[in-house]
Amino acid sequence: MKTANFTAPEFTDFPAGHCVYMLLCADGTYYTGWTTDFNQRLAAHNSGKGAKYTRSRLPAAPAYLEYVPDRSAGLKREAAIKKLTRPQKDQLINSKENYLNRHEHRYD
Repeated sequence: MKTANFTAPEFTDFPAGHCVYMLLCADGTYYTGWTTDFNQRLAAHNSGKGAKYTRSRLPAAPAYLEYVPDRSAGLKREAAIKKLTRPQKDQLINSKENYLNRHEHRYD
């Protein structure tokens, strides 16, 4: 799956922990959420049981992942990301803040 400068990674083995994420949906839109187990949440989204928004936009691939210290930080960060414009979200996805860009899961 490719949109702009983004190619979705083909892996699903992410460390457990509080995290904020963005998914690239099949229609090219982003979905932003928060979880304590990204592997489980990603599987739920792609099985149609994750969120109403993603159900009609499958498959959804990881575009951004940021680990946070706790639930409170996660919810605040999720709200902040949801307020960003599309170009700002694209910048965030390509930034060093993105866990996917800092680890062996590099996708470009």
